[in-house]
Amino acid sequence: MNPYCNLSEDAEKYLNVFNRILKDMVLGMTQARLNDSISHNFIVQMIPHHKAAIEMSENILKYTKSSQLKKIADNIICEQTKSIEHMRAIECSCDMYKNSRCNLCSYQENTSRILQIMFSKMGNSIATNNINCDFMREMIPHHRGAVQMCKNVLNYKICPELVPVLKAIISSQTRGISQMENLMKCMNCEM
Repeated sequence: MNPYCNLSEDAEKYLNVFNRILKDMVLGMTQARLNDSISHNFIVQMIPHHKAAIEMSENILKYTKSSQLKKIADNIICEQTKSIEHMRAIECSCDMYKNSRCNLCSYQENTSRILQIMFSKMGNSIATNNINCDFMREMIPHHRGAVQMCKNVLNYKICPELVPVLKAIISSQTRGISQMENLMKCMNCEM
């Protein structure tokens, strides 16, 4: 039975790509090679998270006619591409900041809880013929997950080069959540 039987061809294509992106992100984040550095672990899990946001934004740009949503998607692509570049540039030096087993366990427990909520909300979002609304219902929990992951990592000893990256993610994605929530109200999207 086709789970998208009431959806338009475009909505079905959009959601099929989204589901592949989500699956790849979940695998990338849950199968990342973790070690005894919280800084390293955050970076190797956040890079596939950012890549997914970029791909999700590229996917919506194929379908949306909304200039506001195009601007939001373009900003996501630009900001998260830069963030990936910054994380890759500091990855080796950040790997040298080691953490205690107790802190590693606490950090990873919190991260796992954040990820499970994010994966669930993204995977169980409403699928409709309104692709614009679908995208925002998927991207808002994605952004919230990133903000929570950043706040979590700031509770531990991390490499100083990572701090401005975290603050930039928190700032840009909090702003993005607000923009999407406002746009959802204007577009009368179901939450």
